[in-house]
Amino acid sequence: MDGRKIFLLVGALLIAGVTAFMARSLMSGAAAPTAAAGQPQPVVIDGPEVLVATKPLPVGTIIDAASLKFQPWPKELVENAYFLKQATDLKNVVGTVVRFAVPAGQPVTQGALVKPGDRGFLAAALGSGMRAVTVPVSAQSSVAGFVFPGDRVDLLLTQTVTGGGDGAPLKATETILRNLRVLATDQRTDKTTDDQGKTVVNAYSTVTLEVTPTIAEKISVAQTVGSLSLSLRSIADNAGELEEAIASGEVSVPEGTDPKAEKAMLARVAARPSEGKGSFVTGADVSRFQRSSVPGKAADMSAQPMGQQGVPMAAPAPNGGAAPAVPAGPVVRISRGNNVSIVPVGGKN
Repeated sequence: MDGRKIFLLVGALLIAGVTAFMARSLMSGAAAPTAAAGQPQPVVIDGPEVLVATKPLPVGTIIDAASLKFQPWPKELVENAYFLKQATDLKNVVGTVVRFAVPAGQPVTQGALVKPGDRGFLAAALGSGMRAVTVPVSAQSSVAGFVFPGDRVDLLLTQTVTGGGDGAPLKATETILRNLRVLATDQRTDKTTDDQGKTVVNAYSTVTLEVTPTIAEKISVAQTVGSLSLSLRSIADNAGELEEAIASGEVSVPEGTDPKAEKAMLARVAARPSEGKGSFVTGADVSRFQRSSVPGKAADMSAQPMGQQGVPMAAPAPNGGAAPAVPAGPVVRISRGNNVSIVPVGGKN
């Protein structure tokens, strides 16, 4: 190879090396491109504030302050039936009952709510297949008036059971029904508040409950047996009872992992009145001087004359006849129905 070709080859290699070095320097020195993350701009809704549901409101729901809120709504979508903020007092809406189901986040129409005193109010508050029954209560038996519509209560029956040999009655209280929903208290279905927004507690004499037809019959009979009182339930009680119902097989868990099916199951259990076996307390549970059961009636021997060794003497024979002789010595009393015979020990009857 001649010198000219060698010179050209070396020159080409030098140019290639310089080009590669410059390209590497440019790539390493250049800043990596960064994508500017733009902050999402809040959507401004041009329209008035209307009343919307904060959660799903099925038929029969008693409206409380946490169920609704005011939210801006596009003015071209506003209907005349919506509750506008400038023309609505939220206190007048609380206590109404949902007549048509309202999805969460959707406006509430005036026709979807029934006010207390309107025709069909109580029928709208009742669930499918349920009945309304009113029970008399006092301030003491109604948790001092702190039971309001929408609360869940247990029903207690207090009675005195007569009978027994000494005639002293048995005092007992038992929980006969559980998880009953309160519909109204003396025709009131709202929580009244004062000027400062505090709940006003009013005494009432009757409470209307939502029950099944069978439970309604039991409550009607219970009113004639003794006095009724209410026990306010905690919201957290339903979780424990749900576990018990699932373990006992009373509630069937839906197959799969559908959250809607699970939510529907929880709603059914939470709204289900319970008429199973309840707890009870007798006088002996609170005082040592009371009894726990009614003793059986002993045979009345006070009017019958007693013979030797405490053996009752035979009554005079009818028509003035001779009374049968009372055997001497140890005897055995044998009762056959209403007839009592005295047999000497070792003898024959």
